[in-house]
Amino acid sequence: MGIDKQSEIAANLQIGPTSLGMVRIYIEGDGVDLPLDFDPDEADEIAEELRAAAERARAMGKQGDSRGPGKRT
Repeated sequence: MGIDKQSEIAANLQIGPTSLGMVRIYIEGDGVDLPLDFDPDEADEIAEELRAAAERARAMGKQGDSRGPGKRT
């Protein structure tokens, strides 16, 4: 499965600090229990990548319909 392919898989996502000073991204779904621990600097890098991806996604959404939401011609 690629990054741009839709999926019907549902999962819960939790993010928070651990008692050892790490940042944990915890993914739980059907048959999946995945804790991912990162040091704070790595977590900052991931956050920057998420923000950049969100900006690109917004730009792609705007390209799809230049009339804007709810507008008809």
